[in-house]
Amino acid sequence: MDILTQLNRAMAYIETHIDDDLALADISSVTAYSTYHFGRLFYYIADMPLSEYIRKRKLSLAAMKLQNGSEKVIDLAVMFGYENADSFSRAFVKQHGVTPSAARQPGVNLTIFPPLTFQIKIKGVQAMNWRIEEKEAFEVFGIEKMFTAGESNDVPAFWDESANDGSRIKLAERAAGLPGPNAICGATDSKTNKFSYMICFEFKNGLNTDGFKIVPIPKQTWAVFRADVNEYGDKIPELFGRVYSEWFPSSGYEKVEGWDMEIYGAYPDNKKYEEVWVPVRKS
Repeated sequence: MDILTQLNRAMAYIETHIDDDLALADISSVTAYSTYHFGRLFYYIADMPLSEYIRKRKLSLAAMKLQNGSEKVIDLAVMFGYENADSFSRAFVKQHGVTPSAARQPGVNLTIFPPLTFQIKIKGVQAMNWRIEEKEAFEVFGIEKMFTAGESNDVPAFWDESANDGSRIKLAERAAGLPGPNAICGATDSKTNKFSYMICFEFKNGLNTDGFKIVPIPKQTWAVFRADVNEYGDKIPELFGRVYSEWFPSSGYEKVEGWDMEIYGAYPDNKKYEEVWVPVRKS
């Protein structure tokens, strides 16, 4: 089943269960993706977290019910998963710009988000620099932080935090002479929808890794995508977005479980580049 079919199946599931307390794990279960990877896939293709999309759909349907029926605000709040009428009203005003009561009035402007449908989109010709690479098993060591799958995560703030508290400087000192720092991210706990993001270096024999987490990366096949940059961090989100929305649908490969990698490198002339490494197999 191709990536677009799976995404559209998930959107149909959301519409069928929109009155339920939708969980990312339930939605991803109708696809071949793990909770973590489906949340990531949706985020890069739809350009919003799945939780935000569900919230917008629920508030859109609530607005339509207010205009076309006589439901009480508290009943709609309960129907769409809000703890009380006040929290529902605050969310409603944030999306629509008016209160639920005002939304009943004729002629009021409301912000309605229709259900998403995923299709192949033909864009202007923009080359992707990619390769398939086989890499033997290796280990990385570094600084870890946990994030929630399907939510917007402030990874750049983690980089700043690790610089400000000195942990990234200490990590770089331990890895003196090695390229990087780089980063890996992947699912670690399917029950809590948490995933790990690590700022790391590849482990080499003789390095002192005391105080840092060590993660083994198995031998596998990687799809590797490169972009030249002026500053590190410029292209990583764009690369991931293009990988999921443009490359996977027509590549003949599919994503497999495992860590994604962000590589921050430099050419011999010191010009910078970034790479995204995604574990894959032939479809």
